[in-house]
Amino acid sequence: MGRAKARQAAAELAALQNQVTPEEEPSRTQIKKAMEELQHLGAQLVQLKHSDLKKIPMSETLEVAIQEAHRLTQNEAKRRHLQYIGKVMRAEDDVAIRQALAVLDSSTDEHRKAFHQLERWRDGLLANNQDTLQDLLSHHPQTDRQHINALVRLAQKEEKNNKPPTAARKLFKYLRQLSEL
Repeated sequence: MGRAKARQAAAELAALQNQVTPEEEPSRTQIKKAMEELQHLGAQLVQLKHSDLKKIPMSETLEVAIQEAHRLTQNEAKRRHLQYIGKVMRAEDDVAIRQALAVLDSSTDEHRKAFHQLERWRDGLLANNQDTLQDLLSHHPQTDRQHINALVRLAQKEEKNNKPPTAARKLFKYLRQLSEL
């Protein structure tokens, strides 16, 4: 049996197992393109800083592979290792990784939305809006309520005395740390 017939038989068997017709099976070109996209996604992960890399949902295997990529210096070794990362990426949840990367990328709508949410929380807290505090606590239960209340009181006092809004900036910085933005 030739390779083409064997490949066709394997596709038909897989189609029967998955209840998919052989015509609906992805072509080799489509499969190759998907693998190249995963490899490109892995290359984006390699480019991230260590602190940003912690915010990406990934398995320990992928994390180790990315750390290994930082150690490599030869171009051919890097290229082969990126192919390996692409292979490891097949087992990962690429949608969650893409979303996390989009939030980290300041040019995307996801990042803008998250940033505006932080601004709304800060403004609501400074206006003593209890609904804002409850919304913040529902999204981030690990929030230090006392710290936020102290920063809000300081910011309101600074605003009343026409001083620079350093406490409001600290509050915003704390909110950014909470949301890991």
